[in-house]
Amino acid sequence: MYKILLITLCLLSCICYSTCAQTAPLSTTNKKALSLYHKADEYAKARNFQKALQALDDATDKDPRFAEAYLKAASLTRSLGDKAATFTYLEKGLSLVPFNPALQNSYFDLAELYFERGNYEQAKQNYEAFLKSKPRNPKLVDLARQQFKTSEYAMQAMLNPVEFNPVQLPGVINRFGLQYFPSTTADQRHLIYTGRISARPDQDENIYVSQWRNGEWQDPVSISDAINSPANEGAATISGDGKTLVFTSCNRADSQGDCDLYISFRTGNEWSKPKNMGSTVNSRAWESQPSLSADGRTLYFTSNRSGGKGKEDIWVTHMRQDSSWEKPVNVGAPINTPGRDMAPFIHASGSTLYFVSDGHQGLGGLDVFKTALKPDHKWEEPQNMGYPLNTHADEGSMFITPDNKTGFYSRKVITDTGAPSILLYSFEVPEVWKSSEKSTYAQGRVFDNVTKKPLKATIQLYDVRADSLVQQVSSDQVSGEYTAVLAEGKKYALYVSAPAYMMNSLSFDYTSAKALTPLALDVYLDPIKTGAAVVLNNLFFDTGEYALQQDSKTELNKLISFLQLNKEIRIEIAGHTDDIGSDDANQVLSEKRAKSVADHLAGQGISRDRLRSKGYGETKPKQPNTTEENRSLNRRIEMKIL
Repeated sequence: MYKILLITLCLLSCICYSTCAQTAPLSTTNKKALSLYHKADEYAKARNFQKALQALDDATDKDPRFAEAYLKAASLTRSLGDKAATFTYLEKGLSLVPFNPALQNSYFDLAELYFERGNYEQAKQNYEAFLKSKPRNPKLVDLARQQFKTSEYAMQAMLNPVEFNPVQLPGVINRFGLQYFPSTTADQRHLIYTGRISARPDQDENIYVSQWRNGEWQDPVSISDAINSPANEGAATISGDGKTLVFTSCNRADSQGDCDLYISFRTGNEWSKPKNMGSTVNSRAWESQPSLSADGRTLYFTSNRSGGKGKEDIWVTHMRQDSSWEKPVNVGAPINTPGRDMAPFIHASGSTLYFVSDGHQGLGGLDVFKTALKPDHKWEEPQNMGYPLNTHADEGSMFITPDNKTGFYSRKVITDTGAPSILLYSFEVPEVWKSSEKSTYAQGRVFDNVTKKPLKATIQLYDVRADSLVQQVSSDQVSGEYTAVLAEGKKYALYVSAPAYMMNSLSFDYTSAKALTPLALDVYLDPIKTGAAVVLNNLFFDTGEYALQQDSKTELNKLISFLQLNKEIRIEIAGHTDDIGSDDANQVLSEKRAKSVADHLAGQGISRDRLRSKGYGETKPKQPNTTEENRSLNRRIEMKIL
């Protein structure tokens, strides 16, 4: 009853306004049309709105150029919430009269309706007419100016479209009424997304996974009975190795707020029971739309918690060494705005962030933007990803594979039956949308070199130029499997370690222009015992020199940590060369290089009693000195347990 009263009052005020505002004669002389027009007022006052609209329709039948009848009908249908009819009446009515400041609200309403349809030119014209009318409502004036600017921007963007050709994913994937928030593992063998049979309240969200096998996506299955429940589980993100899952769930018994972030870990083929990420990460507000870094140790997400810059903001948290999470911080400007900034996706390279926003200049609603990290580790000014991805409507989240080749996103559509749906699409990534760095991955298994059984080990990836840890993952304790993501433009040191085992040191150099191809790399760790030896692959010298290069710092620090952790062992640092040059020169060079390493360790607090350096020259090659590749393997520093 209260709602009906409000509608009635609104309608009466609209009719009063349209009647009182007319200081000029009506635009028709047709007596029957005039009679019907005034009869509509009587019907509206009696709350018989359908008869009022019928009378106005009959009036325009009598005189199709009766502008005021169309405009009065528009006022009625606007108050009744019928946008389609309002648009039709306004468009017709305003087309029949010259500019009139008294019609400023009609200009604004029609501009908004044109904008909602993506008809930017007509929207711009009507916003301009509204502003020309000297309106006194400052909020509407500001909005009209912004929409005018947006219309101009959108028209320019449409003149310069991005080559974007999305392809609907097969029906086996788009099998639900609604599907959204797609992501893949680093090897692109698993597609994870949220599915919902329909938007009905009794149909909840669940997380599904599909495998890529034999050149096609397989039937999706529930990711795990331990994860999906009668509650909503959705907006999931998975680490590059497919072992860490963070997702959103609402109204669980252990919820901190409206919707919370939960985390689960995979061992073998089993997922752990999801755990609320706790009050450090979650708040009493709404948290959702998470995005994990490739190693699962950095988490971006959306929240409307206090302390932000706008309605919804993007926040970030990092995992500590003890696997706990830091207190999230607002990513701030230039990403977050006073508007809505949502749905972050951090590329596997860690160098580019994609998100949706209505606070940056766009084409209307939520647009997709991208920003890249600058050398000072600050984010660049976000760039709109352009038309036709972005339109007047709200756009959803985006995912781009590590190699920058394939993207996935969701789009709202209307089915043949007229029902709304959300479908998943893939696309070839246009050059302008690609992450600033391409990525690939190293994938394999870790074994005990004696028993050949799988090992749970820590795999750390360092940027040797910056001497910084950029990624840390663990191998599966059941299968020994691991996946580490590698980005172009970097020189990496990869360390595989486990308690009571020798550390394994590997080197990857992607600083030169070369194809980023996935690496299949099984690692065998030797137990710490007398005679066990490993090559220290990330110690570097200039040709013919024995002074350690700066890029050796990471390896030296790892070696010191290994010796501090295993205080009872003594080691030999052994230098080896290839066969280029004289035997005597190679012998001296190998001795000096080994001594340089031992001297550095001693200088950092490792007792001289635990260290021995020895040069072997070219006497113990690992491979025949027949190729440059073999010679590079023979030029090495080894650590051996005494």
